[in-house]
Amino acid sequence: MALKQWISSERLPLALIGLMVLTRFHHFGDVLHLPDASLAVFYLAGFYRHKLLLAFLLVLACFIDFIAISQGTSSACISPAYAFLLPTYAVMWQAGRYSCALHTGTVMARLARTAIILCMATSAAFAIANSSFYWFSGNFADLTFAQYLAATQHYFPSYLLATVLYAALGWLISQLFKSSEVIAYS
Repeated sequence: MALKQWISSERLPLALIGLMVLTRFHHFGDVLHLPDASLAVFYLAGFYRHKLLLAFLLVLACFIDFIAISQGTSSACISPAYAFLLPTYAVMWQAGRYSCALHTGTVMARLARTAIILCMATSAAFAIANSSFYWFSGNFADLTFAQYLAATQHYFPSYLLATVLYAALGWLISQLFKSSEVIAYS
């Protein structure tokens, strides 16, 4: 099967699944590992509008975390707060669904609206994940919420940047293949 045909088919979610598998083991990334692409994966999966894909990705994220912990990754993130990853990722998926529905205006106007939606959704995801971790993990009895926010706010720029870069790369690849399909059929 040609790459163009594969990209334009329903098989593209396999690329999203692969991206999550490759990046989720190291949430922040380092010299040897890419940062976690999970937020962008859920956002881009929203474009497919298949609730089964959302459910599969949620189960996959849990499975990857289980494997990572069994291989020595810290289990500090596994607490009652872990359940709040469901609304965290649902926000991203819903933002992808909404962005996909934007068909009016110029390409630049659609791109600007999509970027704003992506940044707002990523901000909401960060707020849900971090505030739930503070309130429900049981790890921060000695900190006020304001102190916790001050201690974690420096993670936000890399959280947002990684998500935007992965989503932009996904959008760019899809646009390249859409334009090559138009050329091939003209």
